[in-house]
Amino acid sequence: MSPALEALMEGCRYPGKGEMKGGVMLEPFVHQVGGHSCVLRFGEQTICKPLIPREHQFYKSLPPEIRKFTPQYKGVVSVSFEEDEEGNLCLIAYPLLSDPADLENQEPSPECEPKNKLVKWGKKKPSGLLPENERARQSRKEEKGKSNRDDKAEVLYYSLEKGNVVPQIKHNPWSLQCHQQHLQRMKENSKHRNQHKFILLENLTWRYRVPCVLDLKMGTRQHGDDASEEKKANQIRKCQQSTSSSIGVRLCGMQVYHNATGQLIFMNKYHGRKLSLAGFKEALCQFFGDGRVLRRELLTPVLQRLREMRAVLEACESYRFFSSSLLVIYDGAPPPAPSRSRPSRGGEEEDEEDDDEDEDDDEEGAYGGRHDHSSGISPTVDVRMIDFAHTTCRDYGEDGIVHEGGDSGYIFGLQNLISILSQLEEHSND
Repeated sequence: MSPALEALMEGCRYPGKGEMKGGVMLEPFVHQVGGHSCVLRFGEQTICKPLIPREHQFYKSLPPEIRKFTPQYKGVVSVSFEEDEEGNLCLIAYPLLSDPADLENQEPSPECEPKNKLVKWGKKKPSGLLPENERARQSRKEEKGKSNRDDKAEVLYYSLEKGNVVPQIKHNPWSLQCHQQHLQRMKENSKHRNQHKFILLENLTWRYRVPCVLDLKMGTRQHGDDASEEKKANQIRKCQQSTSSSIGVRLCGMQVYHNATGQLIFMNKYHGRKLSLAGFKEALCQFFGDGRVLRRELLTPVLQRLREMRAVLEACESYRFFSSSLLVIYDGAPPPAPSRSRPSRGGEEEDEEDDDEDEDDDEEGAYGGRHDHSSGISPTVDVRMIDFAHTTCRDYGEDGIVHEGGDSGYIFGLQNLISILSQLEEHSND
């Protein structure tokens, strides 16, 4: 095991019994908004997902100019499905002793803090995380012994009480669905195979108190070169029936908190596929707004990042990022209350603070900066490329097809996204 991975595992080690000792108990990653692969929380700054050889190869060999647009790759762990004496389902990550070179260029990340509790999944979905109407619906489905995806809401709205909103944030329903499905598959296969390789990646949401996350499926083509005819036809149909074919981008998932209205919104990929161009633009307005107005200070840094990315990808010869996504993230937490000046007894001005400012100050320390959209301070916005299970390039020697030039479908989507956001930026002050 490499020293970097050993340090990472050591920093995240939890107390355990029997086979769990020395491993890291994986938790649900509650901010997953899209995709179908199960993403799990390894530590505060690290997530993990099932290892797909092509994606693993991409992260280990990607050129420096693309690296700054992707999550940091941190290595590989072995994950096993385990069931404790109480019948709880657990996923435990262990060092992968047979792959010591996975972190050859990475620095150790002493990020993980001890947990007071070990998080375990029960055999039933935690109904307390569902809204009232969904909870009743879930109960009816469990009674019938079947589940129908069409019964599940594609857009969910929650009203949060203003003030300290962080404890009120709900688990993203899409992440819970992915977790449950993956756990069930692992349980069914555990008798035949109980060692699974997962890759460790940077958790792009860890800096934010209330992560607002937008997952955009990029490109006019989603199927890989190795796709079966059935898979190819299915992916072509999805593109033709969505904005993927017309503008090279479609909504794959979203969660956003509107500070002005106290509303938390979730959208999943099924809703994203149905959106027209006008609906797609409206969804972007929802994501980059506070419930009342568009936030120009979010749009400007995103546009700068997208333009930089477009220039890099135009120069990337033979790369194709089929079925890849673009992730946009910012902090939707309410800004700290501004101080007001008042005359002091000595004639000088002193700050007058709101009664709840101490509470806001405590929250501010969680992300180390003021994301105040009422001031001139620019918020932290992140834009990254993710999901490379179907990526290909000339350096992948085993691929039978070698593409020429840049990824025109992805670049087409970037250009249209830049145009749409530029229009929103121009009208944000109207």
